[in-house]
Amino acid sequence: MSNKLPVISGKEFIKFLESLGFVVTRVSGSHHRLKHPDGRVTTVPVHRNDDVPKGLLRKIIREDIELDLEKFIKLWELHK
Repeated sequence: MSNKLPVISGKEFIKFLESLGFVVTRVSGSHHRLKHPDGRVTTVPVHRNDDVPKGLLRKIIREDIELDLEKFIKLWELHK
């Protein structure tokens, strides 16, 4: 297993976050706002089937959903 971030579309990322307990609370244009029952929130852009930019994906993982990259990659592999 590598520590390289996977390429993820916005739609795929939202499905993954929902599997972690996040719920879409609102949609404003192409941006989906998700909230977890413990209070964590994030916004994911869904532009057609475009991939979430690596920098934004890294920011969401570290700061919004509060996971380290290794744990995220393990959870992502299990989710696929």
